[in-house]
Amino acid sequence: MKNGLLRGGVLVTGTLMLAACGPREVSYKADVQPILKQYCLECHAEGGKGTEASGLLMTSYDSLMKGTKFGSIIKPGDSLSSVLIMLVEGRADPSIKMPHGKESIPKEKIDVLKKWVEQGAKNN
Repeated sequence: MKNGLLRGGVLVTGTLMLAACGPREVSYKADVQPILKQYCLECHAEGGKGTEASGLLMTSYDSLMKGTKFGSIIKPGDSLSSVLIMLVEGRADPSIKMPHGKESIPKEKIDVLKKWVEQGAKNN
């Protein structure tokens, strides 16, 4: 009997631990910002060619969320229609795939960006 209760307790504890380990929230500061710094800021910083052409400055959360002179590039909660994701995935015209003229962002890093957008594109 004691052994059966112990096993049941372990099962219940294990199940509760798994439930508490839901999907990890993606952090703008810890996860997204380093990707942007590595792949985007060469062109989308103050005076960069990308900023000059589109108006998109990616040096801060606020400037990223402001978007381009054509409008927002991030639709919080919707990575499918967010222009940022379309551009890095190459779903827009190939001539504007980002980063422009450079090696593509690896899929696992694009997945981080997508997850961040899906989770609401928070400034966390």
